[in-house]
Amino acid sequence: MKFREANREDVPEIVRLLSDDILGRTREHQDMERYLTAFDQMQLEGQNHLIVGEHTDGTIAATYQITFISGLSLSAARRAQIESVRVDSARRGDGVGGLLLGDAEARARAGGCRLVQLTMNTARTDSHRFYTRHGFTPSHTGFKKSLD
Repeated sequence: MKFREANREDVPEIVRLLSDDILGRTREHQDMERYLTAFDQMQLEGQNHLIVGEHTDGTIAATYQITFISGLSLSAARRAQIESVRVDSARRGDGVGGLLLGDAEARARAGGCRLVQLTMNTARTDSHRFYTRHGFTPSHTGFKKSLD
């Protein structure tokens, strides 16, 4: 498994992974133009990276987004926000998720970050156990508000 920056051609496979769970099935759409536009915007932002985990045969089995955020809190700690973590359902339990987190942490350190943070939907109870096993602490309560 090799992790690399995603390219525009990877977007359909990434959308497939985002749709490959109980929550994604109902909220991801197959209007690819919407996703391609978002990918192009991410490329312009500079600190916002979409990563894919690729097998030696070229198939994509995992993805995540990492954004580097500078701030003043925690003694001006730079942090990495991890989002949209997905592993192909056929590969869950094979250690791919641990490799993915290792890659994210290495990228965060290389980016000068002192903290890695993520949020997850509370319905993802398996994910909660997974992140706890990998050293993450459920330290905050998150809130969201739709602007649609």
